[in-house]
Amino acid sequence: MRTARMIAEFRYEPGKLDDLLQFLKRTRSELRMLRKSRVYRDRVHVIDINGDWFAIEGIGYPDADVMPLLQAVNAAFNTQTIHNPTTDEFKEFNTGRRYAWAADRVM
Repeated sequence: MRTARMIAEFRYEPGKLDDLLQFLKRTRSELRMLRKSRVYRDRVHVIDINGDWFAIEGIGYPDADVMPLLQAVNAAFNTQTIHNPTTDEFKEFNTGRRYAWAADRVM
């Protein structure tokens, strides 16, 4: 049986959102279909269907830049409550949303 493993790690520096998004683009191909995102106070883990993940240190749910990060991995989260504190260890969101074909077409 194969065990889950961390594929890559990135250290986020405030104000360097473009570097983070480039990391996501490069690393995304190393994972299978994305399954969930765990957003801690100071880090984010993006997990695929096999349990493999990549970690982003230095950013968490209190930070404003966490929203573009979660949008980049198609996480389903509430933009109004993402920054609210929690007593849980992390906030977990389903990731890898798919859109229906032609959902954006106007008839």
